[in-house]
Amino acid sequence: MKKAKIFSLLLFLMVSSIAFAQDELQITAKDSIVQSSWIFGVGLNAVDDSGNVFDGIFNVGQEWNIVPYPSRVSIGRYFKSGLGLEAIGTYNQYKEGNIIDAKVITENVSYFGFDGRVTYDINKIIGQTGWFDPYVGVGAGYTDANNLGRGTYNAVVGFRTWFSDRWGLDFSSTGKWAMSQSDGATNHIQHAAGVVYQFGIEKGLSKRGEEKLELLAAIEKEKRRQNDSINEVNRLKDEALLAERLKKQQEEDALAAAEKAKVDAINKRKSEIKSRIENLGNVYFGLNSSVVSTSSKKILDSLAQVLEEIPTLKLKITSHTDSRGSSKYNDWLSQRRVDKTKAYMISKGVSEDKLTTEAYGESMLLNECDDNTYCPEEKHAVNRRSEFVILEF
Repeated sequence: MKKAKIFSLLLFLMVSSIAFAQDELQITAKDSIVQSSWIFGVGLNAVDDSGNVFDGIFNVGQEWNIVPYPSRVSIGRYFKSGLGLEAIGTYNQYKEGNIIDAKVITENVSYFGFDGRVTYDINKIIGQTGWFDPYVGVGAGYTDANNLGRGTYNAVVGFRTWFSDRWGLDFSSTGKWAMSQSDGATNHIQHAAGVVYQFGIEKGLSKRGEEKLELLAAIEKEKRRQNDSINEVNRLKDEALLAERLKKQQEEDALAAAEKAKVDAINKRKSEIKSRIENLGNVYFGLNSSVVSTSSKKILDSLAQVLEEIPTLKLKITSHTDSRGSSKYNDWLSQRRVDKTKAYMISKGVSEDKLTTEAYGESMLLNECDDNTYCPEEKHAVNRRSEFVILEF
């Protein structure tokens, strides 16, 4: 069903595009018509009162009565419904020698007519043209003809043709039937032609304009549908991209969290190992001695145990002296101390490649006890040490 609707719309658009191929597809002045207005008219009228209407309808010379100047004035109001109300005044003159009421008159006789009528625009039935307006109507009036006044029932048929929204021509023929034929009053026909002027205009769309409007509405609706479809596709794309970005971000966050947890775990492990080694303390030596004491061996034994537990751990052993004695001597002494410390560690099963050494002599004192400062023995003892620095975890 959906495919059928789409096909019907496409077919409609194709047919409509052919119909309007020579015009831009937009509402223009050509697509509007006058729907209601006032119309004022001035023109000529001809009266056929011969009593022989259909046999002599074209016998203009003897049966039609016309004056050579404007002899008809009209004013009317015409509505959207197609109905119109019109008032008409006419003057004419029966010419001497013409046939009036089936008789030849011997002198000129004046003719006066005052009529009102209701008309209907036939274009409401057959379709608007914008330039040709046929109409029919009925009405009543008063006519003074052949020196005899009478009320009349009227029927009219005519058309207007327009040169612009304002100006046009009006042609009509009116049958007038006397309400009472006493005193010799007869029926007659009155023809009219004149110029009309339109004002108080209210416009609307013609049938063609309405078709265009419907087509434009259909096109606009289809554009909105297409735009909605495009927007929906774009929305789905955006949602998919957003979901993909969120998923990627979540994956990155998870990796970052895992990496951070890993780093934190490593740092925690390093911190624990560092604290464990620092808690063991330093190895201390006697004055001018490089002998590893019993208390120092306990520290080194514990350190060897740590190295055994952590295969990746590597240490640097640094040895130091106090400030007493020459610098050269102290350099030699600190080297012996670091060698003795390393040798003991190896003797406890520590692999040599896990240990590096550095002798600093008296260059890295932990207090103020240098060659120029007096210090008691306990302060000098602090500087006679081997320390352990973690190189790799």
